[in-house]
Amino acid sequence: MQPRDLSDHVAYEAGRGIEEVARELGRDPEEFIKLASNENPHGPAPSAIVAIRDTADGVSSYPKAAHADLTDAIADRWDVAPVQVWLANGGDGAIDYLSRAVLEPDDDVLVPAPGFAYYGMSARYHHGDVREYTLSRADDFAQDAETVLEAYDGERIVYLTSPHNPSGSTIALADVEEIAEETDDETLVVVDEAYGEFADTDSALALIEGRNGFEPRDDVAVLRTFSKAYGLAGLRLGYAVVPGEWADAYARVNTPFAASEIACNAGLAALEDDEHVARTVETTTAAREYIEARANARVWESEGNFVLLAVGDASAVAEEMQARGVIVRDCTSFGLPECIRITCGTEAETERAVETLNAVLADGFGGSEFEFESDADADGNGETETDASDTRDNQPEVTDQ
Repeated sequence: MQPRDLSDHVAYEAGRGIEEVARELGRDPEEFIKLASNENPHGPAPSAIVAIRDTADGVSSYPKAAHADLTDAIADRWDVAPVQVWLANGGDGAIDYLSRAVLEPDDDVLVPAPGFAYYGMSARYHHGDVREYTLSRADDFAQDAETVLEAYDGERIVYLTSPHNPSGSTIALADVEEIAEETDDETLVVVDEAYGEFADTDSALALIEGRNGFEPRDDVAVLRTFSKAYGLAGLRLGYAVVPGEWADAYARVNTPFAASEIACNAGLAALEDDEHVARTVETTTAAREYIEARANARVWESEGNFVLLAVGDASAVAEEMQARGVIVRDCTSFGLPECIRITCGTEAETERAVETLNAVLADGFGGSEFEFESDADADGNGETETDASDTRDNQPEVTDQ
């Protein structure tokens, strides 16, 4: 026999790790830094490492108590009821739970392009289909209600990403509210805030709970993760916060014990370590400012822990940077063949990345259409000939967070 027809499904393309690249090139892993997957340059909080070690002896038991403790802690952090927190095996696990709870066969979801591939992947796993709204490079990937509503055609789920990956743009809560108000009663608006800790914006939980002048809504959900600011990407831990009206759905759609004992205990420790998160955000802010000021390329203003840059031939630039020991993200897979994405690293990592990028561009790897800027202008946004138009007429569905 054969599996069902998967021709409409897109394989998930994750960023490459240091060990993988070093083996391929026959080099010492110590020669490389990786700024490609938006991971925390400081790693997990020290308290989370202790929790991981302390939990190791107890992994023979299912994580029922730890699961409940972390759920309660997250609920307390956001001042919501514990039944509104859907703990999952990463943010993508929470996406699956929402798909299970909402989608019927042949329902559509509306997703941003460029954007996170798993929105569409999850819909297709659950026998749905995918439509896109375009965030245009020509408009600096601006997000607003008009852009989404112009593309909307009755989809059951509308995904918003704030901050958006790979551009770093955000969407105002007033626009989220307008989208929720103008879409059908049976449409769920999901706001993915995987990078929310790095942004100077309020969470869309205000719309769910009726805070900050908004009326409470039962058609908005929020996604959060422990992978980014908390540094627990390898443990796969995330969650959704849903309206109170959805209280009894979680038990019917969740995968039993999907969040492991180690993950739950590490998450609980990390959640309590505000100092580590503050340090991570401070490092990110400094790195963004440094890249914007020093990179000799067009840099988009970002509220994530990464920046998007226009470099001409992204594949050639990323490959040469990798050869020189700096692994960054080629955004061709996002439908942006002239852009790379650089994760905000430590001070030393960020300086090395910018120095390497500028040298690669000076050596002509951006291609004939890239106009090298010998001195980036004061705000770091040196223009290039390739900035004039949006090149994503036929975008593929794309890759990782």
